[in-house]
Amino acid sequence: MLEILERLAAAGINLLPLPDISTHFVFERDGFVSLVARDGDGFGAAGAGGLLVPQGFAALVWRGGSPFFVARGVELAATPEQVASLRGFVRDLESALGR
Repeated sequence: MLEILERLAAAGINLLPLPDISTHFVFERDGFVSLVARDGDGFGAAGAGGLLVPQGFAALVWRGGSPFFVARGVELAATPEQVASLRGFVRDLESALGR
């Protein structure tokens, strides 16, 4: 587990301290987040990445060929740079977790 935490830190990925969430870890980088299942004392599978907004988790969805971050009551157009950053975050998270 220490090796995984070191890889996460090297990738600039932070573990958010959310004690009310007991079934998952929440990892963040540059405003992008992903839930990772708790697997005993380790890390399980990572969920889809998204953008952290005041309303919570905003998933990346495509409508008519255009990307949007969508959460309850909010829809934000996503820039190509945000899409690339989100994909990089997910790739780096999965790599650090050994997936």
